[in-house]
Amino acid sequence: MSCGLDEDCPFPANDDLFDDTFAVHDVYKFMGEELKICQLFGANLGVAAPVWEAALHLCGYLEEQQVCLRGKRVIELGAGTGLVGILAARVGAFVTLTDLPLALPQLESNVSDNSPSCGWPAAPPIVLPLSWGVDHLRFPSDWDLVLCTDIVYLPETYPLLLETLTHLCKNGAVVYLSSKMRREHGTPGFYDECLTSRFNVELLNRDDQQNINIYRASLRTDH
Repeated sequence: MSCGLDEDCPFPANDDLFDDTFAVHDVYKFMGEELKICQLFGANLGVAAPVWEAALHLCGYLEEQQVCLRGKRVIELGAGTGLVGILAARVGAFVTLTDLPLALPQLESNVSDNSPSCGWPAAPPIVLPLSWGVDHLRFPSDWDLVLCTDIVYLPETYPLLLETLTHLCKNGAVVYLSSKMRREHGTPGFYDECLTSRFNVELLNRDDQQNINIYRASLRTDH
């Protein structure tokens, strides 16, 4: 997740995170697909540049559990490099990748670099800007899956994320969230208190070594 130029935006650009701009190209293999992902490290992208371990964990979990993605309507929040959403599209999902405006060129480039020679099995991923709690109502609520990897790290954004997830899941979407459990950022509290205020939340997987949890959530019917 990165931030645009709006001074009121709650997502910091981390302008001092990287002094130079450089690209790192890596290849990842999941579900029989080979994904070429460019990570563009530079002051503008900040935390949206890397492929975070939580994203790799979610890809691995979806592969190991043989979660059906073909034909599903999928939206990814804070997509960053787009690894998870692009994987879903490569195996036949209808995917929308979202992040703040500065991250979109990297997303679009990675989508283009991963276009199958014989065409996308369902449709090319759509790349759109989405600021949580601000313009989420522009998006529909008819998704099957909402994917989130390592986007729970700024407490001031948690109510905005909750509002966005509530809207996206009104018609029964299931959310998969993979997070580094950063106590200093209140990440456990988001899952234990904030998310559970509106969602049924289930811990699916815990990696003690990496301190990464994978959750599944669905909007409570009594909400």
